[in-house]
Amino acid sequence: MITALIRSELPRMSGSLRKVGAWVLEDPRRVAGVSAAELGRRTGTSQATVTRFCQALGLDSYQRLLLALAQEQGENDRSGDVLPLGPDIGPDDPLDQVVAAVARADLQALRRTAERLDLDALERAARTLAKARRIDVYGVGASGVVALETEARLFGIGCDARGWTEVHAAETSAALLTPADAVVALSHSGATREVLAPLRLAVERGAATIAVTGDPRSPVARAAGLHLTSTSAETGFRRGGFGTRHSVLLILDCLYARVAQLSYRRATAAMALTAHIADSHR
Repeated sequence: MITALIRSELPRMSGSLRKVGAWVLEDPRRVAGVSAAELGRRTGTSQATVTRFCQALGLDSYQRLLLALAQEQGENDRSGDVLPLGPDIGPDDPLDQVVAAVARADLQALRRTAERLDLDALERAARTLAKARRIDVYGVGASGVVALETEARLFGIGCDARGWTEVHAAETSAALLTPADAVVALSHSGATREVLAPLRLAVERGAATIAVTGDPRSPVARAAGLHLTSTSAETGFRRGGFGTRHSVLLILDCLYARVAQLSYRRATAAMALTAHIADSHR
């Protein structure tokens, strides 16, 4: 969804581009009757700035932006969402509106992530993990929770995986990696120093590296051999890494499922050996 993409890209845009994006998000319907030159005038920028804004979104023209907004609005109208519901949650908003805002943000992020997912990179990442001797997963803060979740999933299908959420421990592990090993680096911004440091060390050690970030131009994305892009689902009270968690989990779910497929015998054997454990603790 184009509005979800604008929200996720907005924090990384310059001040003038951000003005254009904020104006579009304020009321996407009104953009249909506004030319690029007029949009530049209304935002205190210029037609050239509007063009650069479109290019920052990966669109080749302003007309493409208008088309994407119209398509999204058409989908909203068909689903009964006649009035656009934004991501902001005020202190007096009723609970049903809070639930709707959160659900809509997550659904848009999941849809956008699936649309943008590089299947070739996903396939190569899965094959890399399936054959890796050992797998390190780096993440801190909100991404640290996801790192531990990734460890649990991969470990459950027979992969020697470990999630690291503290930079000294992560760097220690990275220093012991070999070319037979692999790394998954998780960072919403792609600039988290505690993730970037062990990732770079892993690269030096010759390990295969995979980054999952919201910014393919970020330091973490550029440092890794493979990159998968997540989309933010921000709402009021939920920003940054917390807003992108469902999107990242979708990517990791797909990665996990493909690794299980590629290592079918090992995965099914591991699941069979551990299936009774949860039942025994009920």
